[in-house]
Amino acid sequence: MLTGVTVVDFSRHLPGPICTMRLADLGAEVIEVDTFLDYDHGRSVDTTNGDPTGQGGFFLRSHRKHKSISLNLRTDEGKALAFALARQADVVVESFRPGVLRHLGLDYDSLWAVHPAVIYCSVTGYGQSGELFQLGQHDLNVQAVSGFLSTIRDAAGIPVITEAPITDYALGLYASEQICAALVQRLRTGRGAYLDVASADLFSSWMGLHAIFSTYSDKMWKRSSRQGRLAYQVFETSDGHYVALAALEEKFWLNFCRAVGRADWEQYHLGTISQLPEMNEEMKALFLSRTQAEWSELGSEVDCCLTAVEELERWGDSPYVTSREIAYTLPFVEQTEGALERKKPALVDGERKAPPWLADHTHDLLKRKLNLTDTKLRRLVKLGVIPPATSKTGRLSVE
Repeated sequence: MLTGVTVVDFSRHLPGPICTMRLADLGAEVIEVDTFLDYDHGRSVDTTNGDPTGQGGFFLRSHRKHKSISLNLRTDEGKALAFALARQADVVVESFRPGVLRHLGLDYDSLWAVHPAVIYCSVTGYGQSGELFQLGQHDLNVQAVSGFLSTIRDAAGIPVITEAPITDYALGLYASEQICAALVQRLRTGRGAYLDVASADLFSSWMGLHAIFSTYSDKMWKRSSRQGRLAYQVFETSDGHYVALAALEEKFWLNFCRAVGRADWEQYHLGTISQLPEMNEEMKALFLSRTQAEWSELGSEVDCCLTAVEELERWGDSPYVTSREIAYTLPFVEQTEGALERKKPALVDGERKAPPWLADHTHDLLKRKLNLTDTKLRRLVKLGVIPPATSKTGRLSVE
């Protein structure tokens, strides 16, 4: 759908690359501007014991289908080459703190002066203005600031840290949505756009409805809240795994009660753990009487919102992931009995595929996009502006 669209990506960490990865999946050509002289933590976060590329699994998964061009942005020549690439792009994505790219001459105003049709997306935690815009942040901070973290608590009422960086993933999705909308606008009007996309904005907007319920309608909040509901819990099974029951609507709860032969529970659809602690213990005992697979089978046969809690080590083989053929796993290599064994990639679009290892495309892209000759490329290598053709790259690291 985005074939013919060129994206120049100055972003790092997770949200920006997730955004541009989604654009690449839709057909865009993504040119990722790296520098071979600096280091990015993301490349070292590994999921295997035998990564032959020197790239981490985390990095490879979020940079799928990107083409890497390595430039030394601490040199005038490197900045000029980056600007020339951005000037030809349809979309530019960056994720630095506000003001950083202005020092490099790669900010929106500088680019807009020569390329007013450009769509320039700044992906940050707190945005380009406001009380916190210059502060560093991570996923946990955004969850906290937005109010999202206050809705996830353990039995003692303490906010729980989620393992997956959900605000980072959501921000990547949100940014790609905004870019696609801007591309439609440009198609209709010819105008480019500057997009200030912040994860704290996104999650704060998600919490608005909950804040209204909590502040102005305590009765409504208690009725709609899922916290402490008997029908909305995670239960342990006999084999030490877990299942999730989310029978919020009465029809689902009735289906569940009838399937397990507990007609006496039917009247307690809105019951809470604090109101009915004995019933909660009975439900725990019931779920401990069968394995996760047995409960999962019941959930697939009875419409009661009962599903297995899939463990990450078995995620690629889970029924949903395999049936939908969405397991875009890495072709990583594991150490097995003294040998390196390549793991079989998952099914994608009906056939076995896997994301390619990240390769450096600096020389090819500079020739193709900027018409640089081999002589000019050799000069840039000597000046330390670009790496030799076979060099591995590192990511840009500018605070």
